[in-house]
Amino acid sequence: MKLGIILQSNKPEHAWNTFRLGITALKAEHQVEIFLMNEGSELDTIPDSKDFDISVKVAEFKELRGEIYACGTCLKLRGKEESKVCPISTMSDLLKMVESSDKVLVFG
Repeated sequence: MKLGIILQSNKPEHAWNTFRLGITALKAEHQVEIFLMNEGSELDTIPDSKDFDISVKVAEFKELRGEIYACGTCLKLRGKEESKVCPISTMSDLLKMVESSDKVLVFG
């Protein structure tokens, strides 16, 4: 199955659970793409905490060959550019992810 996940929150627990699900799906041999939009495009600035090791989860997700994309407009509105975490994407890219996914989930 191909799973498309949209993360639109910068709340640590939302991001952490998004990547936990993505990792679980990848380990079960599914394909997973995560699209960051709205506050979710701030993923690289969400600090790790005792309860939410977000950077560890992102690294594990990418190590398992999960794909992450960020809305370019959302980044621009925040004065951000492409990061090491993921490439800049567009609404057309989001549409392609939605069209090609078997299931689409939204966190946040």
